[in-house]
Amino acid sequence: MGPIGVPELLLILLIVLVLFGAKKIPELAKGLGSGLKEFRKASKELDDTAKSASEVDKETSIDDKNSQ
Repeated sequence: MGPIGVPELLLILLIVLVLFGAKKIPELAKGLGSGLKEFRKASKELDDTAKSASEVDKETSIDDKNSQ
């Protein structure tokens, strides 16, 4: 099974248009965009937390080596 081409994308868009109607599509896109924005924000916060935790671990291991 190959990648999705233009005809397949057009068919999917047509099905979405028929199922949800032209008035609902902007609302769905807005919800999808805000959900993606929130996901990116949470992902960035998780990365920042992991980086700060690893820096604390490095500092702790350096302090332990210096005290020996």
